Amino acid sequence: MKQLTYKDSGVDIDAGNESVRLIKNFVRATYREEVLGDLGGFGGLFALKNYDEPILVSGTDGVGTKLKIAFLLDKHDTIGQDAVAMCVNDILVQGAEPLFFLDYLAVGKLKPAKVAEIVRGVANACKESGCALIGGETAEMSGFYSDGEYDIAGFAVGVVEKKSLITPARVKVGDILIGLPSSGLHSNGFSLVRKIVFERMKFTGNEKFSEDKTLGEELLTPTRLYPATVLPIIKKFGEKIHGLIHVTGGGFYDNIPRALPEGFGATIDADSWRVPKIFKLLQEWGNVPRREMFRTFNCGIGMILIVDEEIADSLTDETFYKIGRVESQLGMRNEELGIKNAERVKIFGGEFKD
Repeated sequence: MKQLTYKDSGVDIDAGNESVRLIKNFVRATYREEVLGDLGGFGGLFALKNYDEPILVSGTDGVGTKLKIAFLLDKHDTIGQDAVAMCVNDILVQGAEPLFFLDYLAVGKLKPAKVAEIVRGVANACKESGCALIGGETAEMSGFYSDGEYDIAGFAVGVVEKKSLITPARVKVGDILIGLPSSGLHSNGFSLVRKIVFERMKFTGNEKFSEDKTLGEELLTPTRLYPATVLPIIKKFGEKIHGLIHVTGGGFYDNIPRALPEGFGATIDADSWRVPKIFKLLQEWGNVPRREMFRTFNCGIGMILIVDEEIADSLTDETFYKIGRVESQLGMRNEELGIKNAERVKIFGGEFKD
């Protein structure tokens, strides 16, 4: 009887070691001075320094079915940024500076070069966000994922001084909502995107989208990283920044209320920013209802700042848009009013058709 090895079952330990060798330099390039040790330990070490009352803020997320498009087009250099962005943008909402990140990559068959391509994207995004990639896990799960498929998720930890923690308690009636443009679809709504693009329209992804992009490349545009833009604003204006909103799954209708106190709502002027072409096409191709567009996608606004009215004009230019205002809903608790979260947001105007 033939002797069986782990490799015979589909798991190649040597390939795993080769993957680690290929990614070491990418990972080390992200290290901050607080990182202790090196890649290869059982846990990542990080020494927290120079805080009076530090509050740790953590977040975890994945990329979702956007991965299906990466598999289809065999393009994997942007997915790592999506994994990082979905986590660091979430913890940023409470005013936290991202400190470190860990990734989890599960594959059907481990191909070191592909792993290195994905993790390079993770490392570059960590570096841009100012956080260290201090560890992770690559799991080869033969028979669980189809050949060429994988899943990636991440976990981020950030820190904010207790006195600077951003919560809905800061928000008041009359505050202005400042929108920061998205880079595209980011990493939400891709089950609907795939249904429209590949099932209904029968596109392949290789169609020309613009002068320098195919449709597939547009769909895989990585999620924008907001820490480098937003953290200096928080530092400059301090308590005049009353709230932050990461426009992810649930779009405007479900995410804006998460940053508002009970009894508060918001009005949004959808004519105040330019909606990128991809969103207009998706609505047209899928005959998607206007409300569904704003509840599924970011529609061109990936992060929203809720700010004191007196500083709003300081934040309005070609890269920041004044998109709305905080309103009162009689000062009563939402359940007393019978108001659902989605009903707390009123959106007027815009380029989408009813």
